[in-house]
Amino acid sequence: MAQEIEIEFKNLLTNEEFNILLDKLPFPEYSVKQTNFYFETNGLSLKDKGCALRIREKQGKYRLTLKEPHELGLQETHDTLTEDEAKHWLNGEIIPKPETTQQLQKLGIEQEKLVYYGSLTTERREVEYKDVLIVLDYSTYNGVQDYEFELEAKNHKIGLERFHSILDEFGIKKKETPNKIVRFFKTLP
Repeated sequence: MAQEIEIEFKNLLTNEEFNILLDKLPFPEYSVKQTNFYFETNGLSLKDKGCALRIREKQGKYRLTLKEPHELGLQETHDTLTEDEAKHWLNGEIIPKPETTQQLQKLGIEQEKLVYYGSLTTERREVEYKDVLIVLDYSTYNGVQDYEFELEAKNHKIGLERFHSILDEFGIKKKETPNKIVRFFKTLP
C-alpha cells in the first residue's frame, strides 16, 4: 500500500529567522516551487477526524495525499494523478484512486462530497543534514505569507533532539505551528 508514517517537527519563523537559517545551514541556493490544492467536505468532516486531503503539484507531477493522525506522527496515503485527473479534481469531478479511496471509505467520507477550497504555494528548500531532512518553506495563500522550518526524521527521539538543537543554536523560540492546511483554512472567510 502507498502509505508512510511522517515524523516531522515544525516551527513558524520570522523573515529574519528564515534568512539566518538559510544563511547558516547548507540549504540549496534555489528553491523548488510546489502548490497544494486542498479538499474538504462542506461539513469539514476530514478536519473533525484530524485528517487532511490535498493534491500537490511539484515539477509537473501531481500526487494526492490523505493525512491521518498516527501515534508516531501522521500516516500519509498517496496516489499519483495525471495532470488531467488533477484538473478534474479541481473542477469538482472527483476521480476515485485506489489507495486514498479505500482510506476515505474507512473514515466514512464520501468522495462525491469533497469540495476544492483553494491553494497554497510554497517555495521549498530541503537538504539532508545530520541524519534528518531539514526544510525551509516560504508559503503564500489567501493574501498571507509565512516562513517555516521543518525537520523530518525516521526516529522521533533523534528528530526531536536535532530540531531543538537547531532552534537553540540559532536562538529561535519554539512557536506553536499548525500544519499548512490548518493555517490555510484559518484565512478563509
